[in-house]
Amino acid sequence: MGLLVSCGVLLLICVASIAVGAKPVPVADVWDGLFHNTGTGNDVIIRDVRLPRTVLGFVAGAALGAAGAVMQALTRNPLAEPGLLGVSAGASAAVVSAISFLGVTSLTGYVWFAFLGAAVVSAAVYVLGGSRGATPVRLALAGTAATAALYGYINAVQLLDAAALDRLRFWTVGSLASADMETIRKIVPFVAAGLVLAMLLARPLNAMEMGDDTARSLGAHLTRTRILSMAAITLLCGAATAACGPIVFIGLMIPHLVRAVTGPDMRWILPYAAVLSPVLLLGADVVGRVVARPSELQVGIVTALIGGPVFIHLVRRKRMAQL
Repeated sequence: MGLLVSCGVLLLICVASIAVGAKPVPVADVWDGLFHNTGTGNDVIIRDVRLPRTVLGFVAGAALGAAGAVMQALTRNPLAEPGLLGVSAGASAAVVSAISFLGVTSLTGYVWFAFLGAAVVSAAVYVLGGSRGATPVRLALAGTAATAALYGYINAVQLLDAAALDRLRFWTVGSLASADMETIRKIVPFVAAGLVLAMLLARPLNAMEMGDDTARSLGAHLTRTRILSMAAITLLCGAATAACGPIVFIGLMIPHLVRAVTGPDMRWILPYAAVLSPVLLLGADVVGRVVARPSELQVGIVTALIGGPVFIHLVRRKRMAQL
């Protein structure tokens, strides 16, 4: 029942995302624009601008939420988020390099470089974390070190290359404004594969949350589960970062809130996170368009401004959700 209510809320947010902007569009015109295209100005806005933006927010939000849930289970840390293993930083570093050194300028061109960077860094973090002897603590430490080094590299490239800085200034704060259906078509298969893989890992991740010894006694294969979990995180986070830039907080807060409602069972956490994370992402995007009319605040800025204080309040509560 709760999942159906969450889907209903997501549907309302999607309608608001299409209807609200620099030029408000009546709900009746939204319906006509989606299903009875007549070529009017509102129809063009809806079909060419706001619909791709909403779809991208839905796909990227689901990816970030599921990646955050898997990350928190993998590291047994309720404050973990997809950037903890360096996946976001790896994708960002690869895109920065492609822009600065190879002259890539299109959003669709960023996708493949982002996946390459995310995959390489994920593999490096797993090796640095001890490979077969990897533990949640070692993986987290290796990921933190890789993230710090990569963001230092990103800042250096941006400072030395003014043209790259100009092209990256919106992408690096996280934005849905450049959404197009071609980019969405490229990332959807990766997000779908990542979501399916994450759901298949729900049971072994449940076992791993109880500790390595208990997981072994329950028949979980720890090394295989960690490798596949990192693969799922790479697919999900790499796809979202490629399309929108690095967006913080979504994968951190939503799985944490969901756990407080559903308990620690990943079979429920994952679908709830995949539904509610787009609600937060699209809601933040709508807020950014409303508060700064006729301009807008990038969604990455809004999620940080809204989410930071809310999350601080949550972690200070006496009954904080635990893994």
